Amino acid sequence: MMPASSSTSAPGPWRAAWQRLQRQRTAMIALSGLAFITLICVIGSLLYQESQSAQNLQAVMLPPSLDHWMGTDNLGRDVFQRVLCGGGVSLLVGIVATAVAMGIGLAYGLVSGLGGGRVDGLMMRIVDILYGFPFMAFVILLTVVFERSLTLLFVAIGAVEWLTTARVVRAQVLALKNLEFVLAARACGAGTFHILWRHMIPNVLGQVIIYASLTVPNIMLLEAVLSFLGLGVQPPASSWGSLIQEGAANMETSPWLLIFPGGFFIATLLTLNLLGDALRDALDPKSTQQT
Repeated sequence: MMPASSSTSAPGPWRAAWQRLQRQRTAMIALSGLAFITLICVIGSLLYQESQSAQNLQAVMLPPSLDHWMGTDNLGRDVFQRVLCGGGVSLLVGIVATAVAMGIGLAYGLVSGLGGGRVDGLMMRIVDILYGFPFMAFVILLTVVFERSLTLLFVAIGAVEWLTTARVVRAQVLALKNLEFVLAARACGAGTFHILWRHMIPNVLGQVIIYASLTVPNIMLLEAVLSFLGLGVQPPASSWGSLIQEGAANMETSPWLLIFPGGFFIATLLTLNLLGDALRDALDPKSTQQT
């Protein structure tokens, strides 16, 4: 018999996960919706970065029309432009702060789990202590003490969202480090860095991606709360949170100031949560064994 061609061989774990994800109609709709929102916010941020803060006192509080698709605010600024630019900021905060949190949590969990013994015990006690801190108060304190900026917002939010990631990664490493393929690598003289890079990280990355997809909406909510309190993105820049705060103050007389940024924000959170649930199913090792 002729050997089986490579085209009929079993797909790799990442390709298999992508194929399972494609079979979920809700996931693909959520992914398409998220891609569309992200695309128009990125394009809008590039096109309207300067003009979104331009004031026109002759066009104050105008309702939606052909000239201003989402109306204008109390300074005559175009709400459509501000929603797109604010969406770019909110998405950037969610993605960058999540990357910071995942990076810290991944490194911390790997060291804790692979170190074991007293090292693991000490590092996990630190995590337990940090869990007892009021994180919202900590973020607010950082934004009040230091100069407010997007960079500080990334660091402040990322610095309080890594604890659960560290625990998840640590648990995965503890389950992996005594398996045969890791023990075989040690017996062959592989160093700690080699085991981390070649064996641990690839096997925990799926769980990190799942948790990251669910962390982005949480961080966007946190940024929205901070902006609502006036401690997030500072004028003349805008985010969905700051726009919702402005809309809430004028909800009775100018509801479009709240409806449009709130609608974009809710739609984005919905697509992110649906996609996160779908990724969890697609990357679940148990479902891999069932295929």
